[in-house]
Amino acid sequence: MSASTKQDYKMSFSTGGLFHNESLEVARLHLDGEPWEDTILRAMEEGATSLPKSASNRRSLREISNRLLTLTSEERAFLLDEADRSEQQALLWIATCRAYRFIREFAVEVVRDRYLGYQLELPLESFDILLDAKAEWDDGLANLNQSTRLKLRQIMFRIMREAGIVSEDHRIQTAVISTRVRHMIEANNPGELAIFPSVPVEGA
Repeated sequence: MSASTKQDYKMSFSTGGLFHNESLEVARLHLDGEPWEDTILRAMEEGATSLPKSASNRRSLREISNRLLTLTSEERAFLLDEADRSEQQALLWIATCRAYRFIREFAVEVVRDRYLGYQLELPLESFDILLDAKAEWDDGLANLNQSTRLKLRQIMFRIMREAGIVSEDHRIQTAVISTRVRHMIEANNPGELAIFPSVPVEGA
């Protein structure tokens, strides 16, 4: 899936984090070609997450599915059958950036830019600065209330920590992705490697 500049800002990532283990469970349940809604229902029945069987569980499963569906069949198969833990983290970070335009833009426009400028500290306020800038021309972002903004910021930083993009003390880390993951991404969209701050991107 290529990152389109026309993709809406879907800001529904206000729960959980990277969902590493849960994503593997849901990916295993998914059958090629079936609607993801069917996968969600089956995951609910089989208790695919540690959350209680409730609306919160369904919401989390929907977010996990929204991310996983951005992966190709080849990428999902690799995620389940061959990838080690760091490769799984990389693929789930890729899926998250594909699903959420704001996180992808933050990764490229803020995290990567700071890394390349040797500014490894990533202050929480960097989220607010980018959100304010994007909100000037997007009503959906402009209408987010303060409590929602704070929750989204908290979860986004958690996702980045769990993906190995930033450390516990909010320092940008040198991402090391495997040759296998790199080749997989380069075959589809080489520019997508920019979401990993330290990975060279041809032409960038």
